[in-house]
Parts: sequence; C-alpha cells; structure tokens
Amino acid sequence: MMKQLRSSHVVYWLTALMALALAGCSGSQGEGDAPPPEVTVSNPEIRTITDWDEYTGQFDAVEGVEVRARVSGYLVQSHFREGALVRRGQLLFTIDPRPFQAEVARAEADLQAALTRRDLAQADLGRAEYLLEEEAISKEEFDSRTQARRETIAAVAAAEATLRQAKLDLGFTRVTSPIAGRVGAREVTSGNLVSGSGAQSTILTTVFALDPIEFIFTADEAAYLKYRRQAREGTRPSSRDIANPVMLRLQDEEEFVHSGRMSFVDNAIDTQTGTVEGRALFDNPDGLFIPGMFGRLRLLGSGEYDAMLVPDEAILSDQSNKIVMIVDSDNVVQARPVELGRVLDDGMRVIQGGIEKGDRVITGGLMRARPGNPVTIAGDKPPPEENAKSEDDAAEMAAAQ
Repeated sequence: MMKQLRSSHVVYWLTALMALALAGCSGSQGEGDAPPPEVTVSNPEIRTITDWDEYTGQFDAVEGVEVRARVSGYLVQSHFREGALVRRGQLLFTIDPRPFQAEVARAEADLQAALTRRDLAQADLGRAEYLLEEEAISKEEFDSRTQARRETIAAVAAAEATLRQAKLDLGFTRVTSPIAGRVGAREVTSGNLVSGSGAQSTILTTVFALDPIEFIFTADEAAYLKYRRQAREGTRPSSRDIANPVMLRLQDEEEFVHSGRMSFVDNAIDTQTGTVEGRALFDNPDGLFIPGMFGRLRLLGSGEYDAMLVPDEAILSDQSNKIVMIVDSDNVVQARPVELGRVLDDGMRVIQGGIEKGDRVITGGLMRARPGNPVTIAGDKPPPEENAKSEDDAAEMAAAQ
C-alpha cells in the first residue's frame, strides 16, 4: 500500500514539472511570435523661414547731457522734481542774477557813452569837411577828425559786444534743460557756490533722452564676416545700408515682444575683444527702457530660405552627436547623425544636413525603437493576402467549433 502511494506521488510531481515545462515553452513561443513594436513616423516638413541671431546688450540714451553751470555764482533755487520728465528749455536751476544784472546795467551805460562820443566825432567831422572846402583848416586836422570818428565807431561796437555778453551771462543764471528727457538727481543744493569756468564748471544734474532709445551689443568677427558675405551675395542686406528689423526681450520676459530696427554698425573691430559694435533703435513712449538695462536681442541672421524641419522631440543624443531615428523601406530602424539648426517658436527644429525630405522620421515610440530592429508603423494596414488568410483561419475555426 505504501509503495503504491509513493508511486502515485512521484507521478503527480512529474506531471506538474512537465506542465511547467510546457508552459515555459508556450511562453517562449508566444514571445517569439510577438509583433514588432509600433512607432509613429512623419516626413520632414519643408518651410520657408528666416534665421535670427541672438545677442546680449544694454540700453543707452541716444542723447545724454550733463547740465553744468555756465556762470559762477550762488545757486538760489531748483525748479524740478528729481527723476521727472522734463521738456526742452524747461527751467531747472536759478543762479543769483543780481551781479549779472548790475553788469548789464554798467555795459548799457558804457554803450551810451560810446554812442555819445561817436555822435560828437561825427559832428566834428562834418564841420571839418566844410572848413576844409573853405581852406579854413589844414589837411592834417581833417585827417585827425576822420580818425577820431572811426575810433568812436569801433568803441561803440566794443560796447555793444560787452553788453551782449553781459546779457548772455544774465541769461545763463537761468539753467534750462537742453533736451527733453528724464532728469537725474540734484548734484548741488541751493545756497552753494557753483563755478562756470569751462571744463571745470560744476555739474548740476543730468538729463537723458528716452524716446527713442538705443540698444548696444557686440557681435564676433565670424558673425560680421557672415553678414558681409550675405550682403555681397544679395541674400541679406547689410545693417549699414538698411535698417534691418530686430526683436528684443527683457530679463523677466520669455518671448521677444519688442520690435525695433538697426541704426548703426561700427567701422572697426575692437582689437582687444575681437568684436564689432552694433546699435538698434527702439521706440520708448512709456519709458519702459532706461539706460543701463540689459536685454536679449534677436537680429535678422539670413534671408528667406527653404528649411527642413522635424519635431524637436525627435532629436536624440549619442554622446556628442545628435541623431534621429528613421524607418527604411523594410521597416527597419536606422540611426542618422544630423546637423542641427535653431528651434522655431512652434517646437520644430531646423535640420541642416543628415536626412532627406522623403525619409520617415520616428516621432513617437522612440523608446521602443532600436537601430537594426524592425518596427510597425502606426496606421499601416496589413497586406491584402494577410487579410484574406486571417479571414480563412477565422472561418475554419468557426466551422470546427
């Protein structure tokens, strides 16, 4: 009885092991028959685009003035709020005008004295002319009176010039803004003595014109050569000849939303930095841009051309190389090294070389695609004969049941 139990126990375990082995073989066979992974493909898009180059730079005022005293004296009053917008000719400071008013009065008196002497010399010369005709005076006396009249005329001219200078100095006691813009801080407060002696004259404040405003940036020698060759070939006009368009974004902006135009390209390359300076002009009616502010500028980098585009997510990295996966005519995956251009605003990447416009680029299911392995293209239908065979198999199974 015990032997019979052991024998049946062994048979039971042998049967179980065989079932497991058959299940393993069945699973392996199922895995071998699994279809190739499915991927999504698309052909490169051909689109007419324009390249843009980006540079970092700073804003600077088109016009900036250091407002200085032009005459020496005591500062009486300031007439502006620091940091405010001022008009051209607006009164900013007053220097004590009383000494200059007195100088104007003295110059006017000197002029009147000179005019009196001139009139007297003119009368003397008239009498001398009459007496000379009557031979009542000598020729020498007549020449002396003629010379005296000329001297008084010159004295009148000198007195008039002195009066003009005195009036000019009196006008300089009213310090006005030479340009329209935003005024800076007061450098001197009321009651202080200011100097108006040439280059050493006292700086009272500054005024910067803000509308329009310039954006200054530098480009390297390679970029300069590229632009010059494009201008020579006629594919992109030089910014020296044409106000090429530019776009700009500020530090807290993600998009290039401010439009402007090129206004200047320097005539020499800086020997220390190897760069050439460029300037762009931007309208600034609301005063958003101020001198010294940083920004990122996008400059027209080429003329229009037909570019080959693929979605940026289709680009993979293979160490230092950039590649895309394509599916050949046998539905086998191949890796193609590509030369990349810029990314467009809609997420499409410019491909400058490595693929053709008829290639099928994998854009979906990249994690399942392996170079050298077959794949199934999403949306592809099986050949007609396969469809017929599948229908026949289904019919036979139905009949057997």
